[in-house]
Amino acid sequence: MKALVIEKPYTAVVKEVPYPKPGLDEVTIKVKNIGICGTDIHIYQGEFLSPYPIIPGHEFSGLIHEVGENVKDFKEGERVTADPSLFCGQCKYCLTNRGNQCENWGALGNTTDGSMAEYVKVPSRNVVKIPNSMSFKEAAFIEPMACVVHGMNRLHLEVGDRVIIFGAGAMGQQLVQAVKMAGASELVVVDVSQEKLNMALEWGATKGVLSEHIETEISAEKYPDGFDVVIDATGIPKVIEQAFNYIGATGKYLQFGVTAPDAKVAIEPFKIYNKDWTIIGSMAINYTFLPAFHWVKEGRIDVEHLISKEITLEEAIDFLKGSRDPNDFKVQIKL
Repeated sequence: MKALVIEKPYTAVVKEVPYPKPGLDEVTIKVKNIGICGTDIHIYQGEFLSPYPIIPGHEFSGLIHEVGENVKDFKEGERVTADPSLFCGQCKYCLTNRGNQCENWGALGNTTDGSMAEYVKVPSRNVVKIPNSMSFKEAAFIEPMACVVHGMNRLHLEVGDRVIIFGAGAMGQQLVQAVKMAGASELVVVDVSQEKLNMALEWGATKGVLSEHIETEISAEKYPDGFDVVIDATGIPKVIEQAFNYIGATGKYLQFGVTAPDAKVAIEPFKIYNKDWTIIGSMAINYTFLPAFHWVKEGRIDVEHLISKEITLEEAIDFLKGSRDPNDFKVQIKL
C-alpha cells in the first residue's frame, strides 16, 4: 500500500509499505480523510515523542476493510472513525481515568504507524461507527474535537466567565464554539490573521484583535481586571509569555497549544501566588472521543467549514516542510 513515511526529522517520502493485516481484536480501515495536525508537523521537525521511521496521522475516517479474529461488532464496508489513543488499561493512571497519562502511553501516528496511508490497523475497541449524515471530512475532525472536550473538562469554565483565546486556527475555532456553548460572556480572540478573526466572530467571539494591535485594543485601561480565563491555542512561547499578562485575579490559564518539548517561557511566580492563579495543562484525549463524536453528530459544534482544502499524500510532504498558507484552518488529505 502507499503511505507517507517520516523516515527521520525533516525527511518524508511517499512509498509502498506492507499492508497492515488486522490481528486479534483489530480491524483494518481503508482510509478516506486524514487531518493534518500541528503534532504531525512537530513529528516531522523531530520535536515530539515519536520513533522513526513512522507513518503519521491520527485524525482520520474511512471504511472497515478487514476484521480480525474475535471482532464481532464490525463488518466490511461500515463507515467509521477511531480514537487513536493506545492506553494500556492496567497502570495506575489508566485505572483512575487518567489514560492520557498512561505509563505506557501510545497513539496511532504518534508512537506507532498511523493513518497517512491507504490502510491503517486499529484496535476494534477504539472504532466508532458514523452515520450516513456525517461526512468523512467531519468524522476526521472528531479527534481534534475530543482534545477540545478534554481541555474544557479540565478548565471547568463557569457561566459568565470572561475569556481570551490566543490563536484562531482550527483548534482555536473549535475552542471558540465550545467556550461559547459553555456559557462565556465576553470572548476575545487574538490572531495574526484578520480572516481567522472574522470566522471567530461569526461563530461566537465577541471581539477579534489582530496581535499587532493587542497593546491598544486590550490595554490595562480598557481591561483593568484582566480575564477570568486565558487560553493559549498557538503553542508559541513568545505568545504564551504575553498571555500571562491578561490573567485576572483568581483567573485560570489553559495551555492547550503544543510547544516543542524543550521550549521555555518566563513567568513571575509571585503573581501566581499573589493573584491565586490556576495553571492548567491539557494533554490530548482522555476518554473524550465519544463525547466529541456526539457533540459533532448532534450539530452542537460545526467543523466542516474549518476545512480549508484537501490535498494528496504527495502534496502533504510540501505542507509538512512549511509550504503553508497562514490563512488556512484545517488541511486534510483525501484518499
